[in-house]
Amino acid sequence: MPVTLHDVGHRFDGGPWLFRGLNLEFRAGRVYALTGPSGSGKSTLLSLLARLEHPREGIIGFEEVSRVNWVFQNPSGAPRRSACDHVMLPLIGAGMDPIEAKRAAIEWLRRFRLGPTRDRPFRELSGGEAQRLMLARGMASKPDLLLVDEPTAQLDRETAAHVDAVLGSLSGSDAIVVIATHDENTRDACTDHIDLADRAQRVKPL
Repeated sequence: MPVTLHDVGHRFDGGPWLFRGLNLEFRAGRVYALTGPSGSGKSTLLSLLARLEHPREGIIGFEEVSRVNWVFQNPSGAPRRSACDHVMLPLIGAGMDPIEAKRAAIEWLRRFRLGPTRDRPFRELSGGEAQRLMLARGMASKPDLLLVDEPTAQLDRETAAHVDAVLGSLSGSDAIVVIATHDENTRDACTDHIDLADRAQRVKPL
C-alpha cells in the first residue's frame, strides 16, 4: 500500500513555492524522517499526506490507504482519564468489545514502555509519557499511515531518547510512518530520510 508523489509542489496564495518536483514513494514498514528548516513545508507535506489539502501541482497516489492518524507536537488528552482509557476509547468507538479493547490497550501500553502508567490520569504523565501515549493510541487503531509532527521538540534529551527508541521500533509494522522533525537523533532513529532543504530530494536509506 504505497503512497506515491509525482512531481508534487505546493505554495499558499501569493507566496513562494515551499517545494516543487517531489517524486517520492512511502512504503509500509518504513519510518521516514522529514527534515528541513522552518518554512520548508514539513507540516504542509503532512497535511497533503493527510488529505487535508491538495497539492498545487502534481499528484499524490494513495493505494489502499484509508486510515490515517496524526500525532501532533503538543500531546493533549482528557486530564482525569487514565492512560489506558486514552488507548481504549478509540478502539471501543471503532466497534471493539470493551474487554477486548482493554486487553489490546494494555498490550500497546506495554509496547510503548507505558505499562506502569496504565491507571494514572493523563494530567500526571510526564511530557515523554504523554507523547508515547499519543503514539500508542495512534498505532492501536492500526492505521495505514501514521503522521508525527515534531515529537521531541519540547522534551529533554533523555526523555527524547526514549521517544526516539519507540519511533525506531515502528519499522517493520504494517503502517507507513512519516515524522516531521528538526532533531538529528530522531532523524537517525528512522529508516529513511527526506530533506526538504533540497526541494526535490529523493528518499535516502540511512
